[in-house]
Amino acid sequence: MNLDAMPLARQVDFVFRQLEEELTHAVGGTVHILIRNNVVGKFALRHNPIESKNGKLEQEDEGGMTPTQVQDFRKLAIDALKLRKDWTHGEIVYDFAVRQNTGTWSASICYESNYNTSNWSYRYQQPKQNRGFDF
Repeated sequence: MNLDAMPLARQVDFVFRQLEEELTHAVGGTVHILIRNNVVGKFALRHNPIESKNGKLEQEDEGGMTPTQVQDFRKLAIDALKLRKDWTHGEIVYDFAVRQNTGTWSASICYESNYNTSNWSYRYQQPKQNRGFDF
């Protein structure tokens, strides 16, 4: 799949489709999408920690996101791209949580712009001091 020729919204849709199975039944976590030149370079899903008590893992109940909520989450992620302004490099972080016993979920979205200054030195040149001559 050539991501360079694909709009960012379509790439985010692809990312969430890849994570769909993992997101289903997840009770909370963070989706990270790293972007460079408007192309998804890397994505990841960090689940909330698994709880343990007295050295034993807590049995997860069948709470978490339903398939319909995962689809809504994907749509929210795509719609939120409209709020992204004037940057092509960075990270999008989607934090999500399912509220126990209510079946409702919430998400927050954070955009981070990244700039690489290693190649700026040739672009920025000190202005010549004006000595009374306009050349």
